[in-house]
Amino acid sequence: MYTAIGQVTLHLPASASLKDKRQVVRSVLARLRNQFEVSAAEVARQDSWQVAVLGLAYVSGEAGHAQEVLDHAVRYIEDSRPDLAVTDVRVDVLPFGD
Repeated sequence: MYTAIGQVTLHLPASASLKDKRQVVRSVLARLRNQFEVSAAEVARQDSWQVAVLGLAYVSGEAGHAQEVLDHAVRYIEDSRPDLAVTDVRVDVLPFGD
């Protein structure tokens, strides 16, 4: 079993308040969960109006598949939300058990 964990940093240039940011982040998280069946949450910078840090996780029997799912999720953000800029992405795939 393998777990892919990722951290995606987004820049939200049009966000003028925390309310604006929360609306965008909730939408992105819901789409990622529905489209890719990943676990997703905002994990840092909650008080910043224009920066969001998302944590993503996916479990698979194959390391390559787990990596691919998170790669597709990041590409989906980039392609479906031109109003956002992905400024940093970190992904690790970790084995579990024997």
